[in-house]
Amino acid sequence: MEMDALWMVALTATSGFIIWWAKSQHDELKRVTILLNRTREEYVTKPEANTDISRILDRLDRLSEKLDRLMEIKT
Repeated sequence: MEMDALWMVALTATSGFIIWWAKSQHDELKRVTILLNRTREEYVTKPEANTDISRILDRLDRLSEKLDRLMEIKT
């Protein structure tokens, strides 16, 4: 009988720990999801993203032109 009681205590403690761990993981995932959504809402808007992409593409075009000129000079 004593062994049964110890086994039940061990199972209860293990189950309690697993449930507590799963809840803490769920809460952390929920918190990170909220922070991610706030970051997206606060820092990136579609017009800003389009402007930034346009600037990057312009710079890449200028870099391409410079490389073309450099290749012409070397040949």
